[in-house]
Amino acid sequence: MSILDTAIGQELPSLVKPPITQQQLRRYAEASGDFNPIHLHEEAARRVGLDSVIAHGMLSMAFLGQYISRQIADIPEAPRAYIANLKVRYIAMVRLGDTLTCRGVVGAQSIDPNTSQTTVTIECWAQNQHGEKVTTGEAEIIIS
Repeated sequence: MSILDTAIGQELPSLVKPPITQQQLRRYAEASGDFNPIHLHEEAARRVGLDSVIAHGMLSMAFLGQYISRQIADIPEAPRAYIANLKVRYIAMVRLGDTLTCRGVVGAQSIDPNTSQTTVTIECWAQNQHGEKVTTGEAEIIIS
């Protein structure tokens, strides 16, 4: 079932990310240009209360983007679909070892009568293994 077949307010299939590792932190730190050693050294970061600063920002944002991209990929009838806008808000810290699950619901759907483009809004969030939301987002997808 694609987002075009999903009713407003209906939940979309979830996506689970394996536990966050120190290796992922290093990759995201390098990709972001953040070479602050405290962000990469688990023990030092925990001592100052910053464990998984990079995971919190980069991993959870990337995960929401991956989740939305998966929803687009599941639209077989769409010749062209893209993310027009993605807003992300961080709520809580993501920690090493957390397993994240991304969930979402279709928030709105409209068709432009002049262009026949469909706009679908997806409200999504990543939550940890305790069910606590760590990141929320809203994506606007254009399908033509």
